[in-house]
Amino acid sequence: MNKIPKIAVFGGGSWATAIVKMLCENLQQVGWYMRNQNSIEYIKENAHNPNYLSSAEFDVNKLYLSSDINELVRYADILIFAIPSAFVKAELDKITEDFSSKIVFSAIKGIVPESGLIVGEHFNKIHQIPFENIGVITGPCHAEEVAMERLSYLTIACTDVKKARLLSKCLASNYIKTKTSDDIIGSEYAAMLKNIYAIAAGIAHGLGYGDNFQSVLMSNSIREMKRFIKKIHKMKRNINNSAYLGDLLVTGYSVFSRNRMFGNMIGKGYTVKSAQMEMSMIAEGYYATKSAYLLNEKNKAKTPIINAVYAVLYQNKNPKPIFKKLTEQLD
Repeated sequence: MNKIPKIAVFGGGSWATAIVKMLCENLQQVGWYMRNQNSIEYIKENAHNPNYLSSAEFDVNKLYLSSDINELVRYADILIFAIPSAFVKAELDKITEDFSSKIVFSAIKGIVPESGLIVGEHFNKIHQIPFENIGVITGPCHAEEVAMERLSYLTIACTDVKKARLLSKCLASNYIKTKTSDDIIGSEYAAMLKNIYAIAAGIAHGLGYGDNFQSVLMSNSIREMKRFIKKIHKMKRNINNSAYLGDLLVTGYSVFSRNRMFGNMIGKGYTVKSAQMEMSMIAEGYYATKSAYLLNEKNKAKTPIINAVYAVLYQNKNPKPIFKKLTEQLD
């Protein structure tokens, strides 16, 4: 693809908003699908998303906004999906256009609950998109810092390196640095797993554990992540690269991390339901925990942290004794 591609972003949340902002730095027009027509009208009139990253201002003349998902599937060469994993199937089911020949990038950090597949595999098996046309956008990068134009880093993964480089060029700017990777499976699983470990970090903080324990927890998390991914997709990768370790650290420690915030509430005594109701944004790690736990029942990697979070979130176990036991399992 030598010509400048037409790109559409699907999703109305903070990460979708951040990606649209990045693309607007380089493209004359960016497609943006939002299911809420009222939000679209608000953006057209006020030049910012009313619900997420309201500090991010847009040149509305660059935006091709629509609440018709098929309209933007027809429009774009590259489709970027940034819809929470819990809702992605419902949105994809609205697509009647054949998009099997499109290039599809996922900025979704989770597993599709209905299929039990990471998003890239879901696109391949359910929608017949060839793997060479599927990619992943991952961090370490918080949408809130993109809105503030703070220096941030992205990893663009695709088995076709030319496509990864093409999208990298469209996203890069003076405040966004990009790198490419061919580890699409590992990058996508890492993006899912780090949300679970961020919930663990939040629970520990809510229970009163300090920085010393948090450092041990993060150290064990990256090794647990390595074991988990190796069981699923064995290839040469440096788990200390920013797409893995960097993304884990920013999600585990940042004040912007919704997964850490969710875990912190659980540690302080909130029920899962009450914590979810209090948060205005979705903590992807909640759904990822169940998917990872069930997947690992087959693969049998050593995952004491995932097991502990699963016990708290899905077996209604008291986090205090569960994490006391976890402290004996870490080193």
